[in-house]
Amino acid sequence: MTNLVWKYADDPVTGELIEKVGESLGVKFPQDYIECAKVNHGANVIPYRFDAEGIERAFGTLLSYDEESNDNLVEEYGNYRDTLPNDIFPFGIDPAGNLICFDYKGNKEEPIVVFWYHEGAWEKEMLMEEEGLTEEQAEERARENVFYVAATFTEFLNKLHD
Repeated sequence: MTNLVWKYADDPVTGELIEKVGESLGVKFPQDYIECAKVNHGANVIPYRFDAEGIERAFGTLLSYDEESNDNLVEEYGNYRDTLPNDIFPFGIDPAGNLICFDYKGNKEEPIVVFWYHEGAWEKEMLMEEEGLTEEQAEERARENVFYVAATFTEFLNKLHD
């Protein structure tokens, strides 16, 4: 694995807490992520650049499990739940408010890592009401803001560069 430096992490948490939060969201977080998040949640990482389908992006913060944090994972998910496509759960945020997420669509055990671009993303309910889209069409539209990054969390970390 690349030599990553994690800065400004929140106090360590247990794997059990992370698993419990995942369960409350209806997902099972990958073990490699849990191991990293236990000690690095709330932290910034160096190097922080990565590519999402050919566009360079920045990894800002690994979302926190500290309920007092501005970058709390459950709170961020709650803020974007109505806009995010189904089966997508954030674990990181970039400096512009876009999310780095696990995408469980098609694989409940081994989610891929995706980048969710929040500009121009609409709440699915609004799309259905204002544009007369079906739930399925609104979901398809929501997925237009999702870009593939890596097959696993470890692969994502290995893709971080200067």
